[in-house]
Amino acid sequence: MRNLRTQLLCSLLALPLLATSIAAFAQSSPVGRWKTYDEETGKPRLIVDIYQAKNGAYAAKVVETLFAANATCTSCSGANKDKPIKDMVILWNLKPDGENAFSGGTVLKLSNGKTYKSKAELTDGGEKINVYGCLGFICKHQTWTREH
Repeated sequence: MRNLRTQLLCSLLALPLLATSIAAFAQSSPVGRWKTYDEETGKPRLIVDIYQAKNGAYAAKVVETLFAANATCTSCSGANKDKPIKDMVILWNLKPDGENAFSGGTVLKLSNGKTYKSKAELTDGGEKINVYGCLGFICKHQTWTREH
């Protein structure tokens, strides 16, 4: 009986550790909903969903626009020209590149309709992600916050 109590006690003590390690693992993935912010005003702009695409890379699509209900991409060219921003894929082909780092992607900047090479890095325990758009060696980034 004493051995059973000891095993039960050890199991109960181990549960919080297991839950913590599962939560930490989950936060090392960029998958989930993220809030983006306007570069000039700092106000929330979009809610995007980062998901794992069929090819195993990560992509992101807009699920909600916070600045205008029926916003379209007037600056975009090609297939995205004047298309609704909602449901538009704005990031694709992002692949893991070390711990909490991702590279090799492409990001669409909605304000000018141009695409840039992209990389990203999870920070603050997975609560923020820095998404970089690069032209040559010059990179600019936005910090997105995880939605819960």
